[in-house]
Parts: sequence; structure tokens; C-alpha cells
Amino acid sequence: MLPELGTSFGISAATASVSVTAYLVPFAAVMLVSGTLGERWGRHRTVVVAYLVYAVASIVAAVSTVLPVFLAARAVQGLANGFTSPLLLAALAGATAPELLGRALGWFGSLQAAGQTSAPLLGGVAAELDWRYAFWGVALVALGLAVVGIPAEERPRGPDVSRPSLRSAWQADVLRAGIVAALGWGCLSGLNFLVALRVEDAFGLGAGQRGLLLTGLGVAGLLTARLIGGAVDRIGPRRCVLIGAGLGGVLLIGIGFAPVVWLIAVLWALAGVATQLVLVGVNTLVLRGSTTNPGGSMSVVQAVRFGGGALSPMLVTPVYHADPLPAFLLPATLLLVAVPVALPPGAAGIDRPAGPADK
Repeated sequence: MLPELGTSFGISAATASVSVTAYLVPFAAVMLVSGTLGERWGRHRTVVVAYLVYAVASIVAAVSTVLPVFLAARAVQGLANGFTSPLLLAALAGATAPELLGRALGWFGSLQAAGQTSAPLLGGVAAELDWRYAFWGVALVALGLAVVGIPAEERPRGPDVSRPSLRSAWQADVLRAGIVAALGWGCLSGLNFLVALRVEDAFGLGAGQRGLLLTGLGVAGLLTARLIGGAVDRIGPRRCVLIGAGLGGVLLIGIGFAPVVWLIAVLWALAGVATQLVLVGVNTLVLRGSTTNPGGSMSVVQAVRFGGGALSPMLVTPVYHADPLPAFLLPATLLLVAVPVALPPGAAGIDRPAGPADK
């Protein structure tokens, strides 16, 4: 809907794209601390308030007539949403038996993939009528989610129970898991722009055809995330991450060399499976090992994931314009080499109890 936004505010579509940055920067930044703060304030209360704030910000965006107000509303949307995902994952872990956590996170991943796949379509349909309808729609959804809420956690209260500290989330193994998530996101699903460039330049596909091809990744992730969750429970999250990274690296090399467009479509769809293997595996690894501050650990992982993934266009696009093939070989190499190095050896090092100086 960027062209429609530009027309409404009297700016170019390229300038309107700053609205994406206005949302994503606060979204990624606040997740460095949002999970820990939510654990302190209570998951249910924090998530409900975040949904309400998101709804209000969406309404402000829908009625905005000047760009600065619209951008401010987008920033508040990002801040509010930064408090939801980590705490939803922590609540899911708290309500699930450890041996079934992978399956539960698989369902979560499949629904997330469904949202990511359908959101551009729904937003585009709304923009055909009036882009403001999209913001009214998400405001209504946020209000509905605030009513539904999440299960209230049962946490012992008393003077001997310490609040989760920021340092309990900022641990080496958590940061390493975040780096792996950033590589899995940025070097796989985050490369949709690169695949679009490849099929446009090499095969002359139009916008609609490119969009249909790119949808394959989300559809494959939606259909297989539940099965991947079961695999995580059976063979372990670490092995699934390594399998996903290895598969993803091979698929990217194949996309770089593929001589026909249908082969690129198949390989890109399989990249959705590889992405889910990495992300569900990382989430399971962190949540299984986090006991005192699961929301904080997940928020750090998500912050690193989205922050790192945002670097993909800046790093890969210049390489592509110099030579398309190395633009695929570079992320493939990162998946094949950097992921095994960065991946924590297990969950044991995550979320060690903090000392008095950490509180």
C-alpha cells in the first residue's frame, strides 16, 4: 500500500517506505527489554495493555491527515507489538509439557507463517479501496485479542521471590541463539527481495507472478511447521537447526544456479521448510533452557533476529548488482558455516540464576 500512502500524503512511494522503518526500528529495539519487563509486570497484563495501545495507535494512523502523525502512530504500533510475541511464546511454553513444546511451537510457527503469507494480500485488497481500512481492521483485531488475552501465569509471590533481571536474559547462549535466528531469518525468508530480483532480471516475471512465486515459502512453512515441531521433539532442537541451516544453504546455491523459473519456485518453497526448522528449533532450545526469565530470553532472541534480518537488503543488494550468483552464495555460506559455529551447545547455559548484583 506504499503507493496509496504516498498519494494520500503527497509524497513518493519511496518516501512512504519510511513508515516501514518507523515501525520496525522501535519494534526491534524495545524487544531488547520488553520480555523482562513483561515478566516483571505480569505476562497477561502486559500483553493486554500492549494490544490496547496497538489498537489506539492503529486508529490514530487510520485518521491521520499529516505524515508526522502517521509515522508517530506507526512507531507506537512497533513499540506495542514488541511486547507481545516474546510473552506469547513464554506463555505457550508455560502452558505446555516440555516433551511437547516443539509441537506447540510448530503450531505457533504455522499460524505465524499464515499471517505473514496473508497479510500482504489483505493489505493490498484494503488499499484497493482505501488504505485506512487496513488500519481500522488491525485495530479491531487488536481489541479482540485484548479481550481474549493469554492465560495468567501462576507465579509465587513474596519477599523471597526476586524479579527477573535484564542480565538474566542477556547471556552469551541467548545472544548466540539470537544470532542463529537472525541468520535463519535474514539468509532465508528475508531474501524474498533477492529472489524477486533474480526472477525479474533472468526470466522477466511481472509483479503478480513474482508475488505468487514468493508466496510459496510461506505456504510451505504453514503446511510443514506442525510436522517440524514434532521432529524437534523427537530428534532435538539443535539437530533441527543444523538440518535447517544445511538445507537452506543448499537451496540458496540451487536458486543461484537454477536455469528455469519453475525450479526456483520449488527451491524457494522448500526454503520455507528450512526456515521453520531453524526458527522452531531455536525457540524450543531457548524456552526449554529458560526457567527464571523465558519472556526476557525470547525478547532478546527476537530483537537480534529482526535487527539482524533487517541488514540483509543492505548487505546483499550491492553484491547482487555486481554479480547475481555471489549474492546467493554469500548467505548460503553463512548458513552452512556461521550457524554451526554460533549455535549454543545446548540449553544448559541459558538463563542461569542471576546474583544480587544483577537485579
